[in-house]
Amino acid sequence: MNISNKKGANIYTPLILKIYDAWVLKISNSYVWRCNTENILLRHFQMSMGKKHLDIGVGTGYYIAKTKEASSNITLLDLNPNSLAAASKRIGVNRINHVLQHDIYMPLPDSEKGQYDTVSMYYLLHCLRGNMHEKALVIEHASQALTDSGKLHGATILGKDVEHNWLGRYLMNIYNKKGIFCNYADSCGDLKEVLDRYFKDVTIKQYGTVAVFTATNKKQGN
Repeated sequence: MNISNKKGANIYTPLILKIYDAWVLKISNSYVWRCNTENILLRHFQMSMGKKHLDIGVGTGYYIAKTKEASSNITLLDLNPNSLAAASKRIGVNRINHVLQHDIYMPLPDSEKGQYDTVSMYYLLHCLRGNMHEKALVIEHASQALTDSGKLHGATILGKDVEHNWLGRYLMNIYNKKGIFCNYADSCGDLKEVLDRYFKDVTIKQYGTVAVFTATNKKQGN
């Protein structure tokens, strides 16, 4: 495993997870990245979640917990056991079918392929090593989890061709140096190019420095 991925995952200690919603979802999203959680990200998630759902990079389980009516057949996938435990507790074990501790850079088990109506990855890509084209492997693996009519949706903080405010620039510098983020080279154009490689229909909207995306009609043979 590349150490930068491990750093990004290891940041989510039980203590960090307790303050995650307040710092990231309320303060940072509103004032640093300028993409409101409730009005933009949560709404996008709620409109996109299917009946059988895979969440990659689970955080605290906020989005699924706030989308109670959508699905009771949920799989959680994350490299960090603390995140999996916190998200499972918050969402409720009655809604969770499967919990998988896994590095999404590695191929999915065959049992997970072609199984899901929807796959989500919110604030995952900017934490992963490499540039956006190197992160394409993650998109490929996510697409393989979907049924032919399935939908991939998510959001990521961009580092290239966007205007960060002073606090955003400061945090980008700290997070990238510490290996929490790896997104200086991530642009909306590169994200679109990567998604187009695996899906026929791709929509990306940019809010502040965040790209919010949906991809459907996956291409066969990937």
